[in-house]
Amino acid sequence: MTRMLGRLSFLASVSLAAVANAQPSPDPRVGLKAGKTDAGVAAWNIRLVSNTPTQAPFTSSWNSDLAFFGNYAIQGSFAGFQVWDISNPARPTLRKGYHCPASQSDVSIYKNLLFLSGEDYGARLDCGTTPVRDSVSKDRLRGIRVFDITDLDNPKNVANVQTCRGSHTHSALFDPKDPENVYIYVSGSAPVRSPNELSGCVETNPDEDQHSALLRLEIIKVPLASPEKAAIVSAPRVFSNLPARPAGHAEAEEDIQAAQKSAAEARARGQFTAVIFGMERALSTQFTNRLLDSLVKVRGGAGFSAVTSADSAALRSALPTIIEKMMGGDEDRSHHMQCHDITLYPAVGLAGGACEGFGFLMDISNPIQPRRLAEVADSNFSYWHSATLNNDGTKILFSDEWGGGGAPKCRKADKPEWGANAIFSIVDGKMKFESYYKLPAAQTPQENCVAHNGSLIPIPGRDIMVQGWYQGGISVFDWTDPAHPREIAFFDRGPLDSTRMEMAGSWSVYWYNGVMVSSEIARGLDIYELVPSEFLSANEIDAAKTIRFEYFNAQGQPKFEWPASFSLAKAYLDQLERSKGLAPARITAVRNALGQAEAATAAARRTALTQLGASLDRDVSGSSDAKKVELLAKAVRDLNR
Repeated sequence: MTRMLGRLSFLASVSLAAVANAQPSPDPRVGLKAGKTDAGVAAWNIRLVSNTPTQAPFTSSWNSDLAFFGNYAIQGSFAGFQVWDISNPARPTLRKGYHCPASQSDVSIYKNLLFLSGEDYGARLDCGTTPVRDSVSKDRLRGIRVFDITDLDNPKNVANVQTCRGSHTHSALFDPKDPENVYIYVSGSAPVRSPNELSGCVETNPDEDQHSALLRLEIIKVPLASPEKAAIVSAPRVFSNLPARPAGHAEAEEDIQAAQKSAAEARARGQFTAVIFGMERALSTQFTNRLLDSLVKVRGGAGFSAVTSADSAALRSALPTIIEKMMGGDEDRSHHMQCHDITLYPAVGLAGGACEGFGFLMDISNPIQPRRLAEVADSNFSYWHSATLNNDGTKILFSDEWGGGGAPKCRKADKPEWGANAIFSIVDGKMKFESYYKLPAAQTPQENCVAHNGSLIPIPGRDIMVQGWYQGGISVFDWTDPAHPREIAFFDRGPLDSTRMEMAGSWSVYWYNGVMVSSEIARGLDIYELVPSEFLSANEIDAAKTIRFEYFNAQGQPKFEWPASFSLAKAYLDQLERSKGLAPARITAVRNALGQAEAATAAARRTALTQLGASLDRDVSGSSDAKKVELLAKAVRDLNR
């Protein structure tokens, strides 16, 4: 979720083989019945294991991102966080709900420490429910909260690290060379706070003041033995010397018409409008009431209850400057640039930075001094939102949150390259564009829908990802061939309301220890499992389930390393059958040999596997998929270790 909250706030594909269960037509996601608990459902190659509704006092707030440890899923919320016991995926239970209102409470975990983002102007240091209203206040929290959850039933807020632009999101980095600390990369997209509230916060152009809070990251060092000493240790300027950005695309025609109508109606009611991204738009009363409240207090009044016509006139006159400051001018947007999300992949020393107007590839071998290696821009992208690298670090995918997450951007008329993912190959430290991937099913104007958060699924030998699309549901797609991504599974519900757009849908969905867990903004916690299909075999799914983590943060991407198992060898064999990398008769012979070895006693198994491994080595030179045969041969040999 980006600008809507923080700042006003089909493509070509080829099959891997001739398939019997090709994508259903007509697409069952189109025309689903609306409803909160009884919406229509469409599923393909996915099974919904459970849906657990949000519990009080979180029912009136939106759910946000997820992190995991042990048998628990931690679900962020604009009201705090909830800790779910998912040891039985069919019946999750709430272990702990921690009420702490803020926006947007993105969460990550490492060992006994939990980190929570805060950016909302009303968020309180003490997690109180009475919002901070003063324009400058020492009670306000905008930054990172650090909790010790050693006693999971009684989390302790051991530190609060304040930052100049708050924390919209954050990413946790565990450097194997530095086991005594964890590093938090802060992505804050709000305006710079007053230096009267937090000393050292400067909004001047960085060319004029080296201490400016613009065009930089904040990196927090958290000593694991003394987390109360967490503090900012560096503020690298990864935005230096960026090239000019290409002009962005216009809004969709129906959005232009809707904005014009909404602005005209707001003017007629005497409400406020402003020009944002070149188009007059109606402003929310919540936003303008907050501004009026501050304005009245500045002149010594009692706040919003004492607003006069002169105050309204003063705000109307000041709005262009306020919006300019918040959104950045069209002429110089680069000086208001900030990363929305950074995915850190320490195993390969790289990070993907989704940084509003650019996608960054960064070197994080030195965790406190990341370096930008390359950047990409795209006139089809509205807002670079998040990043995912493939397992070997040779590809990177960026998502575009066109519309800020609160708008319907998957309608039939919306272009497939707008609000999509962009996929790049990484070659010699540079990024080469390959293709776009967008949810292929048209959604209604009542469904907020755009590319959002997801993660890799550990299918060996392939790049497969599950991704949340808000009320577009979840989509599983294969991008092993980066030029031709293909959807292979999906789950979707009908809109929350059939008459108007209300926020709901999958904020994020991540694979964790054998299941896919989704944070449903309005409907609670969803857990899914994959169903074998022509696109994904039971052996491939079983091999994925051998990957187990003690904790998991999608933005601190871990490397998959599959343990030796018969399911791993069988998965590679299934892939060779799908790609026709070996002749059918040879596939059958190897499959039979694997089955016999698995059933054999220890000595006979060793002999059978040794013979099979040697014969597969001989198959390599004659295969059209030699690398996959090599992986299969290695998987067979590893079974003897």
